[in-house]
Amino acid sequence: MAATSLYQSSYPPQLTPEQQEYLATTVHEWTITNGLVVRLRSANGAAEDSETSHAGTIPITLFPSRFPADCFLEALEIQTAYNRLYAAVASDEEWLGRVVQELAPIDSFIAKLWEIHETVKAEGYVQDLSFGLFRSDYMVHYPETQERPTIKQVEINVNSAAFGGLAPQVTSLHRYLNSVNAYPESASSTIRAGSLPPNPSTERIVAGLAATHAAYGPSPSNHPLCIVLIVQDIERNVFDQKHLELSLFSETKANVFRLPFTQVLQHTRLDTERRLLYSPPAFPDRIYEVSTVYFRAGQSPDEYNEVTWEARTHLERSRAIKCPSVLLHLAGFKKVQQILATPDSPHLARFLAAERECERVRATFAPMYPMDMSLDGLKGREMATNPEIAKRFVLKPQREAGGNNIYRGAIPAFLQNVPESQWPGYVLMEMIEPPAQRNAILRDGELQSGGVICELGVWGTVLWRRTDQGIEVLKNDEAGYLLRTKSDQSEEGGVAAGFGSLDSVCLVDV
Repeated sequence: MAATSLYQSSYPPQLTPEQQEYLATTVHEWTITNGLVVRLRSANGAAEDSETSHAGTIPITLFPSRFPADCFLEALEIQTAYNRLYAAVASDEEWLGRVVQELAPIDSFIAKLWEIHETVKAEGYVQDLSFGLFRSDYMVHYPETQERPTIKQVEINVNSAAFGGLAPQVTSLHRYLNSVNAYPESASSTIRAGSLPPNPSTERIVAGLAATHAAYGPSPSNHPLCIVLIVQDIERNVFDQKHLELSLFSETKANVFRLPFTQVLQHTRLDTERRLLYSPPAFPDRIYEVSTVYFRAGQSPDEYNEVTWEARTHLERSRAIKCPSVLLHLAGFKKVQQILATPDSPHLARFLAAERECERVRATFAPMYPMDMSLDGLKGREMATNPEIAKRFVLKPQREAGGNNIYRGAIPAFLQNVPESQWPGYVLMEMIEPPAQRNAILRDGELQSGGVICELGVWGTVLWRRTDQGIEVLKNDEAGYLLRTKSDQSEEGGVAAGFGSLDSVCLVDV
């Protein structure tokens, strides 16, 4: 049975109570020392609202998880193609506009984002540069009928994707545990026989942001340039962002400021040339010109109200380079992924000219179907409402991040409670079948051992200029990886959403 033979071994081994306590203590001390942490939740489950609140170890696996080397390398190698693909989608206003018009009548969030684009377009955009920081997420697909494992894309994140600052720390932790003989010998020999590849996500993400800052160029204003991170008012994952901030300052020597989304209008203004000027609350007499706006907030509808919608428009109007722009934000919705991934779809070739590149990207798609009244949509509806067939699928709304999907047998009943006029707002995706393996997850001081499923995210950075002929790509790089692992009893996998844990890869040959 191909699906079970890949990981068939005693890895990781069962731990004695003494080994378990020693590993958990060592992990806790190392993570606190090296900033592999998250802000703790308060007693009622919410994030504590103080910037000085306590931190603890982020949910993490005790052992690196095995991952097929060929699948890992393929995911890294095709990332620059995905970067170009989504840069091109975000720059093709006509094509993207047709997609938006399908969704706008039933999705007010998408409609409002498009309205911002049209408002700024009518006034005239003053910045032709865009920066994309993407994370393409995959799972190993290894059904019993398949001879070798392959990777299939779960989703691509274009907005506020997390853990680029913490992912390298997990690899360092697992390497440290192995080097100091904290693992039983059977685990150490398995890790030595495999490979723990380095993870450069922090340095490469920072390199992309630094290149964007430099591309903004010198300003005729006499104000020093800065980079602004748009953040949530209460952010549990602040330390992930801090790793990036500190490295970015070291790389650029430019000030990097955290600005809550709700306070954008209080502390920034546009001059007559629509340069974005920022004054820190602690030093309101100081004025900085913003080269780059990096959104770590503004991803989901629940972050928006009258003030933040005005703030998003204000930032989009500015000369600062946005990560992401409103058009790139729109390109990240599930409908775009579905259109590209629907079997026999001709759309991918519109954006990727090289046939071989198209083939490699297309090979990573899991079949996806619309839920509209097109021929493909009627097929999707038929499968989604059939209780037996629906067991092979997941139903996804137009949102990134975990906690939003409807799985398998729950799909038909869910659709019965959704007006059919709203069905086109969902896409139907065939489930990926990962191979089974085991690991131990340390979460909130408790160790949970058992079957797990892994999801690999590959980072990419791309800086491009929109031209009358299309796009001019100025910088395009693969930027490291993230491995998230969850219990095989959980359908959802987001770490920030409370389902998954951070992990690192131990590469194995198949």
